[in-house]
Amino acid sequence: MSDEIQLDFQRPERIGFDEAILCARKSDAQLAVIMERVLERNGRSLLTRLEPDVFARIAPNYLEKLDYDPVSRTAYLNWTPPLDTESAQIAVVSAGSSDMPQAAEAIRTLAYFGAPAKQFIDIGVAGLWRLLERVEELKTFPVIITVAGMDGALPSVLGGLVPGVIICLPTSTGYGVSNGGQTALHAALASCAPGLAVVNIDNGYGAACAAFRALNMIRRARTAHD
Repeated sequence: MSDEIQLDFQRPERIGFDEAILCARKSDAQLAVIMERVLERNGRSLLTRLEPDVFARIAPNYLEKLDYDPVSRTAYLNWTPPLDTESAQIAVVSAGSSDMPQAAEAIRTLAYFGAPAKQFIDIGVAGLWRLLERVEELKTFPVIITVAGMDGALPSVLGGLVPGVIICLPTSTGYGVSNGGQTALHAALASCAPGLAVVNIDNGYGAACAAFRALNMIRRARTAHD
């Protein structure tokens, strides 16, 4: 078992944030080994795609070290909230309330990294007035994650209205020709709005990492300027 697990404890020194543990398709024994190794170093870890039934089987000595959220299927291991919190510099904009699991994964990931995000829920293009009511506020965010399934129109519309970095998170929300998120993914990739970045379908963690990389460089630039 020990040879199966090679954790990357030096990742924060290289890229500014630590390795996450993808729990999907890992055995209970593998997850136990991973958590034990993190705790041996008094480290911390973000666990993603941790299904409720798998979480329920985790041994009590690990459970007391976990902060679990079933909506996002994420858990914080041995994590302490930062004492100093800045105002949210990242917006997470969801087209519909059905996109909550993917949006929650992004928000929980950002919170783990110490980058609070402001969430905007159910402001998709089917009721365009809901989005237009928030545009002026959205213009103030340097980084925005758009979360949309079905036709995936939200990032294209928003991309023509605000100046910030936009990271498109297509979701598998929808049915029929929505094709498990393929339509939303292709819409984002083929968008006429210039400069959109796109992550994989339902990849809230990846969208958060992209947003955090951008925010980190913004922070560095501000620090250098000051």
